[in-house]
This record gives sequence, structure tokens and C-alpha cells, in this order.
Amino acid sequence: MVGSRDYFDEEIDGNFNIATTKRQPGSSIKPIIYAEAFNKGYRPETVVFDVPTEFSATCASGGNCYSPVNYDGKFNGTMSLRNALAQSVNVPAVKALYLAGLNDSLSLARRMGLETLDDPSRYGLTLVLGGGEVRPIDMATAYTVFANEG
Repeated sequence: MVGSRDYFDEEIDGNFNIATTKRQPGSSIKPIIYAEAFNKGYRPETVVFDVPTEFSATCASGGNCYSPVNYDGKFNGTMSLRNALAQSVNVPAVKALYLAGLNDSLSLARRMGLETLDDPSRYGLTLVLGGGEVRPIDMATAYTVFANEG
């Protein structure tokens, strides 16, 4: 880990270590969610639909709505989980979390080293798009599980 340009300069928060501070992981959490989907028996070849999707059952009756979009604002139609993950496409990632299950995905994330995702009541399907907070150093630890083949 590399510090700031001046560790002792309090005006620039020089002694602040961002690697050990909670941050939103963005799409870097997607592989962990897909891993849980694969644990559940879904395959890299499993096809999902990257189409406009409303994930809230209460939206039609005036409740909260959740319709994620992709970073480019476009939809790709049918995609394999492999291609959706490789391209970091948001809508299939949310579907992968739905299929994998939030609690089981959080359990896997904790086993992989993401200790700060400890309250399932705080998260929903936005978790797969970075809707939780993790320490970057813990994210690096989680990725070592992939590097060591589980």
C-alpha cells in the first residue's frame, strides 16, 4: 500500500489509509455474486435476458420501483452468464443475484473475506451493483479465492 504524498500533512489527510476504509465496490463485487449463482447450479452457459426489467412487485401499485439500466443505456437481449459477467452488464447481474439469493450471496462474500457486509437487512438487489460498503483490502482478499481456485 502506498501512502499519500505527505503522510504527516493533516491538511490533506495524509495519514488516512483508504485501503482499510469502507467504500462502495461498484461492479467489482459482481464475480462474487456470480460465483454463488454457480454454486447453486447455474452454469456459465445459462441464458438470461438483458431487457428492461422491473424488480419490485409493488411498483405497479405505487410502491418503490427498481429498474436498473446498463452503463451504456442499451440492452443486449439474451446473454449467457459468462458474457454478462465478462462485459459487466448490470441487468443480468441483478438477475444473477436474484437467482443466487441475497442471504447466500452475502454468506459467500463473508467467507471470502468481505466482513463488512454483515447486516442482510441493509441490502437488496442493488448489492451486485455496489450497493454495500467493503474495505478495498478485503476485496483484494476476496479475489485471492478466485486466484487460488476456491
